[in-house]
Amino acid sequence: MENMIKRIVDADTEAKALESDALKEKDILQKQIDEEAQKIYDKYMSEAQKTIERNDAYEEKEAQMQAQLIENKQKSAHIKLQSDFKLNFDKWVDAIVSRTLE
Repeated sequence: MENMIKRIVDADTEAKALESDALKEKDILQKQIDEEAQKIYDKYMSEAQKTIERNDAYEEKEAQMQAQLIENKQKSAHIKLQSDFKLNFDKWVDAIVSRTLE
């Protein structure tokens, strides 16, 4: 009978040791999973940041090109208006005076 109790106590002790080992292994595996998940997240965020930076640079370049195009059109229109003014100033003044006096 005493031998039977000793075997039961030994089996219980062994089961507790196995449970403890299993919990330790579970903790280790969970830490590894967490570390791997963080690595994947960091890699994804790094790639996303690089993509954002590339897109920002492209959009900035496009905006500068559009601004330059608009500025060139405005300069061209300004030059044309100045030319028209120089060519037609006297004619327009005469037309305004003539209409005013009529």
